Amino acid sequence: MIEFITNVNSFVNNIVWGWPALILLSFVGVLMTFLTKFFQLSHIGHWFKMTLGAIFKDKGVMGHTKDSSISQFQSLCTALAATVGTGNIVGVAGAIMAGGPGAVLWMWLIAFFGMMTNYSENVLGIYYRRKNSAGEWSGGAMYYLRDGLGAKKGCKAIGSVLAVLFSAFCFLASFGIGNMTQVNSISGNMNSVFGVPVWITGIVVLVLGGLVIVGGLKRIASVTEKIVPFMVVLYIVGSVVIFFTNISQAGAVFSAIFQGAFGLKAAGGGVVGYGVKLAIEQGMKRGVFSNEAGLGSSVMVHSSSNVSEPVRQGMWGIFEVFADTIVVCTLTAFSVLSSGLVDLETGVAAAEYGGIELTKANIVSTVFSIHFGKVGAGFVAVAIMLFAFSTVLGWSHYGSKACEFLFGEKFTIIYRVIFVLAIYGGAVMGDNLAWDLADTFNGMMMIPNLIGVLVLSPLVYKITRNYVDRVLKGKDEKPMLSAFPEIQKEQEKTL
Repeated sequence: MIEFITNVNSFVNNIVWGWPALILLSFVGVLMTFLTKFFQLSHIGHWFKMTLGAIFKDKGVMGHTKDSSISQFQSLCTALAATVGTGNIVGVAGAIMAGGPGAVLWMWLIAFFGMMTNYSENVLGIYYRRKNSAGEWSGGAMYYLRDGLGAKKGCKAIGSVLAVLFSAFCFLASFGIGNMTQVNSISGNMNSVFGVPVWITGIVVLVLGGLVIVGGLKRIASVTEKIVPFMVVLYIVGSVVIFFTNISQAGAVFSAIFQGAFGLKAAGGGVVGYGVKLAIEQGMKRGVFSNEAGLGSSVMVHSSSNVSEPVRQGMWGIFEVFADTIVVCTLTAFSVLSSGLVDLETGVAAAEYGGIELTKANIVSTVFSIHFGKVGAGFVAVAIMLFAFSTVLGWSHYGSKACEFLFGEKFTIIYRVIFVLAIYGGAVMGDNLAWDLADTFNGMMMIPNLIGVLVLSPLVYKITRNYVDRVLKGKDEKPMLSAFPEIQKEQEKTL
């Protein structure tokens, strides 16, 4: 059965992650960057002020809400919980080992343009969101596909079909990228570092996950807002220590990244042209796996925010990609490349180091153990556990929203129970299959979402221009807050 699943997945993966899909992903990011006049750069001071700068100053950002919505900070933490996961540690190491150091540059590029893809998704998510019978905001790619793309002349059927496809793919992806790969990384590291059997880890994570997930979004958000800042800051501090310890290697590391990206050094010991192909593919794949820009996933939790302005939540999307890939993934990449464990010309790991065979799963643990001893390896194991567990929590909400769209609100509790039970399967599943399944589900979600963002890109431009004119230029214009008149009027009262 495992062999059959592997063969089918390999066939589908080659289709959804082929060059047409990668080109579409890049094109949408580049298009949104140009349409918004390089918003991530031209308004960098403003979006930093409205995100990181507002965390400790604006009560509307940090304060908990009394209704079914969550605060902007909680939405960010829940989104980061789903994105700052093993992709930032295991995924980055895997990209380097498979695609060489040059994969890092392509990861940066996809993140730079991905900032505006994620921004656009969030803008559309807020603009087309609705409230369900429980008074909770429901938004995401499925809604702007159905109500946005579907509202275009002659596009009602295609909008509805793409919305259902996206929801179905998201439903499946929640068990892959949001469950199996994450728990698999937890069990693998707990076994290699602390000798804990994978089945025991599976049971423990299942119980802890169940206590949070079954409680719904409010409970998930209350947990992630405590875990995420702690784990991110702690991991960054450890990585920064390694960065300054190996600062003398900075020139060689960054030279290897740029040379490898453009084929001046071949990845994996292969020929130059093939090395470039590997670097681009691995950098883009792992970049998307890390920050999820283009998947249309994190918008489902961003849409639950108490914010009124679509652009305000869009800016949190920019910050999310920046923190996830530009900061965390870069620090991981530097730690790996400056350690001496990876050939800077090919990205191939040493066959052995201190008697330990290096794999993408334990290479970062080895790097930290070099600098911090046994405490370092234990730290990485705990960091991966927290990263992965928080990702499971975030993705349980995404899958729940997909289930709600497909089958109705009553079925979400059934989904959560099945999702929790699937945690154990992820703990004992083979490493390669888990990651390959995640890659496939990512690509299947990405296609319908990117089609929606592409078709609705003129609307994102209009909403962005409306915000810039009103807020930054002081013009007297009616705000663009919702596609639905009744929600528009309600949101205008909160400005």
